[in-house]
Order: sequence, then C-alpha cells, then structure tokens
Amino acid sequence: MTTPPTLARRLGLLDAIVIGLGSMIGAGIFVAFIPAAQAAGSGLLLGLVVAAVVAFCNATSSAQLAAQYPSSGGTYVYGRERLGHWWGFLAGWSFVIGKIASCAAMALTFAAYAAPSGWQRPIAVAAVVGLAAVNYFGVTRTAFVTRMIVVVVLLSLAIVVAAGIGTGLPQGGSELGDLFAHGWYGILQSAGLLFFAFAGYARIATMGEEVRDPATTIPRAISIALAVVVVVYAVIAITVLATLGASRVAESTAPLVDVVAAGGWTWAAPIVRFGAAAASLGALLGLIAGIGRTTLAMARQGDLPRWLAAVHPKFAVPHRAEVAVAIIVTILVVSVDLRGAIGFSSFGVLLYYFVANIAAFTQIREQRRYPKALQVIGALACVALVITLPPVGIIVGVLVILVGVAYRIVARRLVDAQT
Repeated sequence: MTTPPTLARRLGLLDAIVIGLGSMIGAGIFVAFIPAAQAAGSGLLLGLVVAAVVAFCNATSSAQLAAQYPSSGGTYVYGRERLGHWWGFLAGWSFVIGKIASCAAMALTFAAYAAPSGWQRPIAVAAVVGLAAVNYFGVTRTAFVTRMIVVVVLLSLAIVVAAGIGTGLPQGGSELGDLFAHGWYGILQSAGLLFFAFAGYARIATMGEEVRDPATTIPRAISIALAVVVVVYAVIAITVLATLGASRVAESTAPLVDVVAAGGWTWAAPIVRFGAAAASLGALLGLIAGIGRTTLAMARQGDLPRWLAAVHPKFAVPHRAEVAVAIIVTILVVSVDLRGAIGFSSFGVLLYYFVANIAAFTQIREQRRYPKALQVIGALACVALVITLPPVGIIVGVLVILVGVAYRIVARRLVDAQT
C-alpha cells in the first residue's frame, strides 16, 4: 500500500496567526454585528463576552488536539482518533457545509461593498474564482495575500474608531445601559451569531500539515490570534453602539460606514468600504483553504469521494478539493440569498467544536495542556448556543446533517458490498 502524498510544511508562526486574523476579522466586524443587534440590542456586548469565552474554551481544545495530531483536517481527524469514525464524520461534515455557506456569504459581502448595483453576483463569482486560484498555486501565497489584507483592514478599523471618538459618542450612549432589554435568550442568540465571527482559528488547526513545528506553532498561533481579535471586536462594538445606538445598528446595512458618516469623515467612507471588501476577501481566502484541507482529510478516509484527496505534484495543495469547493460556492452565490447564512454557519461550526471539546476531554494527562473544566464548559456552551440560534438556521442545519449521514451510510454499504 502506497503512502498518500502529504502537504508541504511552509507556514511559520506569523503566517498561521495572520491566516487566523484574516478569517476572524473579516467575518465578524462587517457581518455579524447586524443580526446580533437585531437579536439582543445593546446586549450584544454581553453576547460578545459569552462568545469570546466559548471561543477561548474551544480554542484551547483545538490547540491541545492539534499539538497531538498535526495533520490536515482539524476536528475531523481529532474526532476519528479520539471518539470514533462517526464522530469525526459529524465534525468534518458540519465544518464543510457550514463553511461553504460562509464562503458564499463572504463573497456576497465583498460584492456589496465593492460592486456597483446590478453587478454584485458576477463580482462575487469573480472573487471566488480569483481566490481559489490563489490557494491553488500554493499556501505561502495564501499567507502573503492574507497578511496584506489584514493590514488594510486594521487601518480602516482604526479610522472608524477615530471617527466615532470624534463624534463625542453622543447618539447611542444612552442605549448602552439597557443591556437586558431583549432578555437572556436574545443575548445567547447574539452570542451564537457572533461566535460565527470567532471561528477563524479553526483554519489554523485544519492547516496543521502545512505548519512548521506544529506542536508549538499551532497552540501559540491560535491563542495569539484569538486574543487580538477579542480586543479588536470589543473596541469596535463599543464604538459602533455608542455612536449609532443598537436600533440603528440593527437597521443598517453598513454600520461601520455609518459611524464614519456620523463623525463627518465622509472622505474616509471609501476607505472603510475598501477595508470591508478586503476583510471579506481575507475571510473568503482563509475559508477556501480550510475547507479544502478538511475535504482532503475526509476524502483520504473515504468519507467523501477519494478523488478529492489528490495533492498537486508541484504546488503541494489539495487542488481537486479546492476546485470542487469553488464550484459549489459559485453555484450558491448565483442562486441563493444568503442573508440568513450566518445562523446556519454557526450551527455547523458549534457542532464542530462540540466534538472538539469532547475529543480533548478524552486526552490523557501527558497530552493535556489545559484543565478538563474548559472542555466541559466549551461543550455545554456549544449546545446552549445551538438551541438559541434562529429556528430557520437550526432546521436547515439538521436537515443537511441528516443528508450527510445518509450519504455516509450508503457509501459504506456500497464499499462493504464490494469487499
């Protein structure tokens, strides 16, 4: 039996951190605040705290597992190794379908900021094809492009904060004290929606086969990237709510641009729009890379068609998997309204981390880096946030999970019949 081809270890600590930052910042700052404000009003600040705590618990589980299993696939691999094949499949399938929806949402978000009216979907398709090509020609190019995007995004966010402070923060300050207006259910629902924004560190773990010294690099990269993003989110959330108020955030299509306008910095609006577009591209770039690696891992085990497990002989990337992901995302972009995709994506990602926490809980003392209490809190919190998500996201998520389970049952029976 021949050994399957492996990916090249080309990423250092800074590359891994930047890929995580590009994935998280792009998704959260420009997308998740709006539905979170609709769910909880100013209580989204508490939801942000809850989401950050859950993300930290999940991040420690991912880091601990990645140090022991430094191969592509993330929790798909961890679930198979620690809990059994079905657990691994649940994690991998949840990740793939949730993040494919996120890819389409990020592509459409980019087009909403960057494309003229009537051209959003064609521009979104062009973004998917272009970034799939970047990934196709090597992961070091992925890290380089993401680094440039992160710099642009952070500069645009600095402008937003400065513009908000320039207003004296008068308009929405009175609403900040009414954190419980929508109750704990609204706060938890906002936490589940905001968790979608924190999930970028999963891309670091799924690329474990391409990171140098993964036992050290992956845990450090996850912790550093998450800490930076928590600070950035908190500053932006307070600025936006204090400047606009929760009601205006909930009704806005571009709240960060509205903050700049409220500060009288109309000259900066195009810069912020460019930053938003760049953030969406950064998220999309990291998503395509992460989904491709998880698809590769699943195909190697026969949980997806094995022809997807091919690694390009020159560029050392899972080229067939990435092409397949790009095709599916393109179909979604041109055919589906994905405004509700955040809830569905959060459903899949929370299930993914539920499996990660259980898998990390089973590790023995010599393999542990963090106390078991963090995995217990993380697993219970994932369940709590899933059941408070918008009902449509839950229903669609359950149906798609069942489709995946049915596929695996049929595929395994066909393999057994042939042996």
